[in-house]
Amino acid sequence: MRLLLQYVLSVIFIVQMYLAMVIYALYWTPIAIFRRKAAFSAVQAYCRWVRASAAMLVGLKSEIRGEVPTDEVLIGAKHQSFFDIIMIVSVVPRPKFIMKKELMWAPIVGWYAKRLGCIPVDRGKRGQAVKKMVADVKAGTSWPGQLIIYPQGTRVAAGATRPYKVGVGVLYSQIGQDCVPAATNVGVFWPRHGLLRKPGLAVVEFLPRIPAGLSVEAFMERIEPEVEGASNRLMAEAGFEVKEG
Repeated sequence: MRLLLQYVLSVIFIVQMYLAMVIYALYWTPIAIFRRKAAFSAVQAYCRWVRASAAMLVGLKSEIRGEVPTDEVLIGAKHQSFFDIIMIVSVVPRPKFIMKKELMWAPIVGWYAKRLGCIPVDRGKRGQAVKKMVADVKAGTSWPGQLIIYPQGTRVAAGATRPYKVGVGVLYSQIGQDCVPAATNVGVFWPRHGLLRKPGLAVVEFLPRIPAGLSVEAFMERIEPEVEGASNRLMAEAGFEVKEG
């Protein structure tokens, strides 16, 4: 019975989350068309609402740990579900993402992604995609902010493994900015597929920054163990059994 109730509350939460997206867009878009700063205000206000409503409706509280980056940095984040995006955007001042190009055509999300300065990537073209990504990022440096990239390239379920792509290392070496790794356990409570949202404490933790200037190889040797190790620690803290190796 308790599980059934949690499913019902999860559905209510999901429905209101998308209704809220429409309402926020109706209010903010006329302003954001003329003032780019308003686009950031809109997405941050929406993300704060999702965090608050998740706590109220399904018992999913959320917490940010570590020093939130506010300068021009690269954020290399663990990605387990939509909720880790929500949490990061709710606290960093000028977020912009490396994201798959198909999302740029999504209603509301696509328009705001363009307004924030997000960089679309064609994941199917591999080497060409990395070169274009670096070029697009350099072209967009006139729009300062925190550039968020997912080193594994996609959402990865809690406890699953997926290799880190060298694209994040190439980008790090080319733009010459510090990288702030970010770990999370959100997939324990908000899986990448399905309707159930579980109660608990979802955490995004900003880890000590990796200074600019390392080689691609040295950077890759640092970011994966640091993010994976911290994410495993957070998942274990949430009661998830992390398999070693």
